[in-house]
Amino acid sequence: MSLLSFPKMPLKGFKPVRVQLVFNHVARLASSKSYDPKSHDESEFRQLEIRPVRRDRKTSSKARMMMPRDYKRTNNIDPDKADWKSIWPGPRSFDPNSIPIPVRQGRLKPYRRAFDKYANMELMKIPSFFHIPPTTIKAQCEAIKSFCTPFPNQLNSKEKCEEHFPLTVITNDYLHSAPTIRDPLARIVTIKLKLKNIPLDEHARDKFMRLVRDRYDDKTDTLTIVTDRCPLRKQNYDYAQYLLTACFFESWTVEDWESEKTEADMEKYIWENNISAKALASIVKWSPDKLGKSIFHDTLPADELKPEHLVLGAAVKKVIEGETEEGIEEYKKAAMEVLLSKKAVGLKA
Repeated sequence: MSLLSFPKMPLKGFKPVRVQLVFNHVARLASSKSYDPKSHDESEFRQLEIRPVRRDRKTSSKARMMMPRDYKRTNNIDPDKADWKSIWPGPRSFDPNSIPIPVRQGRLKPYRRAFDKYANMELMKIPSFFHIPPTTIKAQCEAIKSFCTPFPNQLNSKEKCEEHFPLTVITNDYLHSAPTIRDPLARIVTIKLKLKNIPLDEHARDKFMRLVRDRYDDKTDTLTIVTDRCPLRKQNYDYAQYLLTACFFESWTVEDWESEKTEADMEKYIWENNISAKALASIVKWSPDKLGKSIFHDTLPADELKPEHLVLGAAVKKVIEGETEEGIEEYKKAAMEVLLSKKAVGLKA
């Protein structure tokens, strides 16, 4: 049978037309193959390769895991006797060959054990604190102890610390398991200060409280300033210092229009500026030549105020702020102490 002849009954499932097309395609590929006379001998018969044979077969080899040199070095480490600060001197990624304890991280399936510490990416992603155990912290503190000065013995109470260091600065640091260590909340700076530690007179204190508004707490006498406008913590700290300085010097400034402030504009009752104090001054300084004149123009200097005068002022202030039977009784006794003699007060009682 010739090469191009086919039997009358083709194989089951094959058609003669398809076999002819396949043969023509193979013959075309074989004839188009380039001939290299150097690679073939002239006496060698050229072979027709219908199904090409791959002579250069690559041998498949199984990949083997190359373990580090210090693999299982932890078996030789005694956790109780080892110098941990030399094994883990500083912050770094997790190293399973340096940790002599069975650490696991991750989750396979329910009721399955977590991944071992070797080749565990979950342990490498999270920050570790193996470089600052209590023993390492103690050793580092002992190393820098020679460069530190002892704490002053004079600051043996909280009151003395507030007296010498009245300003309190509060900042927050954040630690995240993230690619960046930056946190926008870390820029916020809070400063606290007792208002009694600021040298202010009555006018400056009143104006200072108007400037700070609700940042001042009357119950604790504490001023709180929070700054978060700037992108950096140092900038917010400088801005808080600037606000405190500006409010202090502005409170001592007296404008021309401030002299027009009346008693109705006051936030609290001041007995020295009230009509009650002027009436008391007129009575104390009364003389026959003032008969028929107004008695509400005299004032008592601070050096002429007696203790009973101050008691009367405190009693009047207590009655003005809220009338109670106890306050009215104190006001009665203080008025009798000032206007009448002590003997008369005893008779009236």
